[in-house]
Amino acid sequence: MRAALFSEYGGPEVIRVAEVETPEPGPGEVRLAVRAVSLNHLDLWARRGLPFEIPMPHIGGSDVAGIVDAIGPGAQEVPLGTRVVVDPSLNYEWYQNTRRGAEISQPSFEVFGEHTQGGLADYCVVPATNLQEIPESVSFEVAGAAGVTFVTAWHALLGRGNLRPGETVLVTGASGGVSTAAIQIAKFSGARVYAVTSGRTNVDRVKTLGADVVYDRLEVDFSHEVWHDTGKRGVDIILDSVGEPL
Repeated sequence: MRAALFSEYGGPEVIRVAEVETPEPGPGEVRLAVRAVSLNHLDLWARRGLPFEIPMPHIGGSDVAGIVDAIGPGAQEVPLGTRVVVDPSLNYEWYQNTRRGAEISQPSFEVFGEHTQGGLADYCVVPATNLQEIPESVSFEVAGAAGVTFVTAWHALLGRGNLRPGETVLVTGASGGVSTAAIQIAKFSGARVYAVTSGRTNVDRVKTLGADVVYDRLEVDFSHEVWHDTGKRGVDIILDSVGEPL
């Protein structure tokens, strides 16, 4: 099969397309015929050897959507031909425990495509428990762009933040991947969402995601506006994906 891989750390120039052996699913695993893959910052980090070294050659790609092509022994029943998206959070039972306060950086937690070979190939092998069926109304491209960002936002809001219906959430960098996921998850959870972005185009886009109030940080002091709009109460949760002063 074809795969986009790298055998040394560096910039985009280290990536090459090569013919490699098609993987066979082991116990509890399923092989996918890949239809869509999206890239994340973790793909850049892995290619640079950050924060840890990985075996070479490496096939990246954590966000994957495809069709079930083969089923390994003992895998939960997933019919051949099923359209699925990959949950990139491996060791899911441990991941669930993060809702009780465990740290997500513990070594027992792994990410598909970072700690393992990923989906930038014609085929990939994934634990059957990490698959979700894609509704017919959702394209491979849309499903294949959801995994890392939505898992991150879900963990932040519901796992660590313990978000409840009726609470308020402030999302900064609201036009970015994790933040756009956070807005949708927060609204689905019954929260009121305040969002911060920059520029009219981004403001309009963020509004379509369901944010109740959107601030253009180039035009207003959003911290003052949030304080005013919440009746000097502030918000229950802040999801900051920017990481620097705004």
